[in-house]
Amino acid sequence: MKLALLSGAHVHTPGYLKTIKERDDLELAVVWDDMPSRGEAIAQDMGCAYEPDLAQAVQTPGVAASIICADNAGHRKLVEASCAAGLQIFCEKPMALSVEDADAMLAAIRGSGVKAIFGFFQPYNGAALAVRKLVAEGGLGEISQLTYRNSHHAAYGRWFDRPEVAWFTQPEKAGGGAFCDMGAHAMHFVRLVFGPVSSVSAVISNKSGQYPDVDDHGIALCTFANGATGVIEASWVFTGGPTGLEVIGSQGSLTLRGGKAVFQPFVDNKPGEARELAPLAGEPTHLARLLALIQGDLDAAACDADLDCCRDAVAISVAAYASSASGERVAL
Repeated sequence: MKLALLSGAHVHTPGYLKTIKERDDLELAVVWDDMPSRGEAIAQDMGCAYEPDLAQAVQTPGVAASIICADNAGHRKLVEASCAAGLQIFCEKPMALSVEDADAMLAAIRGSGVKAIFGFFQPYNGAALAVRKLVAEGGLGEISQLTYRNSHHAAYGRWFDRPEVAWFTQPEKAGGGAFCDMGAHAMHFVRLVFGPVSSVSAVISNKSGQYPDVDDHGIALCTFANGATGVIEASWVFTGGPTGLEVIGSQGSLTLRGGKAVFQPFVDNKPGEARELAPLAGEPTHLARLLALIQGDLDAAACDADLDCCRDAVAISVAAYASSASGERVAL
């Protein structure tokens, strides 16, 4: 399958290029980038063409799919161009920076009939799938509360100093800092597993001063439509401690950390013996997920429903930033 890379801005781009190099069934045919030096360097490394005109790039003969690794603000334009050319799509997360853009992208994807995958991967490993199965089957009973922390030390590590990735610290391109970047995974996961969020109250700020134009830490208190209360935390100033998911229900609790899920039942009004959940067979992620969807190895209806979760994750993020700015709870 011939691919078009539409921007190499994202820090995950080298991983996708490595995958293409390692697989005999993939070929990068063309690169477009709004930073010519970045695009030309990738094209030279991959032995393919660099095309400065987007309309020409998506019409490159033989190209069947696009890989979109642009800055967050650039996703809509590139998704719509790919849809117009009939290209299947893998696009980095978050889906968009506004609900308006996310809705337009959904309309383009569904109207054109192309298949699309966004760059979320945390819900698809074996332990996460075991958690999702337990929740879906009611194994926790009525869920009252949950916490999802997704954090690392990017600010202290100065991860975004290179010109090629400096856009992560520029509000007009990134939309936000740590809460938009790391929080996107958490917002997508909780929406997918626990359902819609009805309102959000958030405090999002810069703690370190390392990249002062964007936030490096945020906490959102979410009320779910099913009555559960959830805390989402995202950070670039995380120097240690547990990350992952904690869930409390009327029939037990669970944790999901580092690819390991532990369930502790609540029986006879007291906590029972904790046990590790046996992981299920993991699903493909990243580029392999798009290929599996194209080849019919994933449930197409489930992947289409997941697009709504990608869209709703944008709505949660937008509401959280609005809440932090206003100091008030924001309804979705």
